Parts: sequence; C-alpha cells; structure tokens
Amino acid sequence: MIKNKYKRIIIKIGSNVLALENGLLNLRRIQKLVEQIVELKNQGIEVIIISSGAVASGRSYISLPDNYDAVSKRQVLASIGQIKLITKYQEYFEKHNLICAQVLVSKEDFRDRNHYLNMQNCISVLLQNNVIPIVNENDVISITELMFTDNDELAGLIASMVSAEALLLLTSVDGIFDGDPKNPDAKVIPVITPDTTNFASFVNSGKSTFGRGGMITKCHIASRLTGIGINVHVANGGKENVILDILDGVQTGTIFPAHKKTSGIKKWLAHSKDFSKGSVIVTDGAKQALFSEKAISLLMIGVQSVDGYFHRGDIIKILDGDNNFIGWGMSNFSSEKTSQLMGQKKQKPLIHYDYLFIDKSFS
Repeated sequence: MIKNKYKRIIIKIGSNVLALENGLLNLRRIQKLVEQIVELKNQGIEVIIISSGAVASGRSYISLPDNYDAVSKRQVLASIGQIKLITKYQEYFEKHNLICAQVLVSKEDFRDRNHYLNMQNCISVLLQNNVIPIVNENDVISITELMFTDNDELAGLIASMVSAEALLLLTSVDGIFDGDPKNPDAKVIPVITPDTTNFASFVNSGKSTFGRGGMITKCHIASRLTGIGINVHVANGGKENVILDILDGVQTGTIFPAHKKTSGIKKWLAHSKDFSKGSVIVTDGAKQALFSEKAISLLMIGVQSVDGYFHRGDIIKILDGDNNFIGWGMSNFSSEKTSQLMGQKKQKPLIHYDYLFIDKSFS
C-alpha cells in the first residue's frame, strides 16, 4: 500500500452523498466527512470543499406549493438552504478549532482571466490562513444557460485554478463501473488510464437522484484534469473513512492517474471552452498534427474556414471538416483577419501552443 502524498486536494461532495432518501440533509454524514477532513488538516494537507446540498438543506425548512416552476423552487430552496448548510459545516469544524469560509461562484466568474486570477488569489489567501474554503455555485442567481453542468464541473475548474494535486469526487456509488451499477455483474474499474476516451461504451449515462450530473460527465472532467497533472478519484462518499482510505493508498473506487504537468494558463484554458466566441475549421493535416504528441501551434495554413465573430485574445473552438470538436485556444487574430490570412504560409500562428488546449477525451 503506497500512500498518496498529496499536499493540496479538492473534495467534491455530491448531492446524493449529503441527502437522505426523503431528500433532506444527512447531518450525520456531514459530521463524519468533516471529521476525516480534520484529520487531513492535522497532517498538514490543504483542503478545499465543493459541497452540494443547499437545496436538500432548504427542504428541511420549507415546503413549496406544487405550482412553482423548477427554477423558482431551486432558487428559494437554495437561498434558504445555503446559509443553513454552511452553518452546519461551521458548527462541525469549530468543534475542532477550525474555520471555514463560504465562496459562492457562478460560471460567468470564470470567463475573464483577471477575474479568474482574483478568485484564485482569494482562495490562496484563505488557505494561507488555515481556513477551509467551501465553494458552491450561486444557485440563487444562476440561470439555466449559464449554470455549471453540475458541481463536478465546478470542482474541475477550482482544481485547475489552485493547482491541486488531486480531486476527490465523492458520489453515491462505489466508482466507475464497466456497466450499469444496478447490474450485479458490473464491476468497478480500479484504474482508468489517459488513453481511455470512449466512456459512453461502458459508463451508464443516467443522472443521480438529486444531482444534475452523471458518470460520463465525471469521466470527461477527469480525463481533462489528468491531462493537466491532476489525479482524480471517484469513490463512494457514504463509505466509512473513504477520504482517509484514498489518501492512505487503499484501493477504493476508481482513480484516473495524472500523466503530465502543465502551465497555469493551460489550466485556465482547460475549462474555457464554454466561453468561446467563434470557431475555425481546420484541415485533416492540421487535425493530425494537433493530436500528435509534439508541441505544436495551430498555423494559419491549417485553417480552412471561420465561423462567428471574435477579437484577438478571445477563446475560439477548433473543429475538423466534419464539425467534430478538437479543442480550443486563445486567438492571436480577429475573425476578420483570420479570414484574410487562413491557408497562407509564413504567418504567425492563429493559436500559439502555450494558449492551446486539445481535448483528447473527445478524440
């Protein structure tokens, strides 16, 4: 048994981990998870929590009429439940003389690089002062088209932002299965290597009872994070001492091992796809070069068409001739200038390698 010598980790606690069967908050579960996190803190490990459960917490305090739409219900339950949830965390951590802090974010907060760096600094200062940040989406103001896919996506963003060494995705099942977890013949896959991409072939696409996301989402996020040097563990948050077992190297759940380190700008780019302003279609030769193991920029000669409007410095998507997704990056040119220069040799790269992210989980 080899211990995982992590110094900074993200722990994402899913809705189904924190909710009872009736949808209310499982206070005993929170207390047990807090006790494990306290043990990590005693070992000198920095911990950031991404916690679901605000809506479940809200259900404990108010019943809403059936004629409310889903968005209104979520807003009311989250606005009441978030303060109750963070109060419980505060209560349990204070018993161990630890302080926690609430950090509410929205997807828009990650769009601008300067804003991104400000958030990064805030979380870093909290960690420097031995405070445990508890991060959640601001469900009260988030609207459907600007919401995170789920808290797994938010956890991935935070993990890359703070250069965490590992992300622990605590869910209500034992890991990633090679089939439907309800099938008695399905088995947990202990390790998923970086060259695994076709997750839909063995992962159940169903979503959890109380959460918004599913296992395929977790797999794609994990694949992206391992590409920027972050280990990802998917395990059952209801198991006794599951967090401590993972850190002690006990085989539990599924691990996606990291396979390379990368720069801070690459980590930001890894989660910037949704903020793209336009796209370019590249030639088959350019696609082949981008998916090679060589460090290569996207050259103008490899661009065959431009779609949408963007400025220099905007994030743009890269597509192949069949409109299949390849990656994204920060453009050196406007869409107008790109249209003028595409297909030409001896031009500056449209996207320099340092500002380019190729997502091989879509290959």
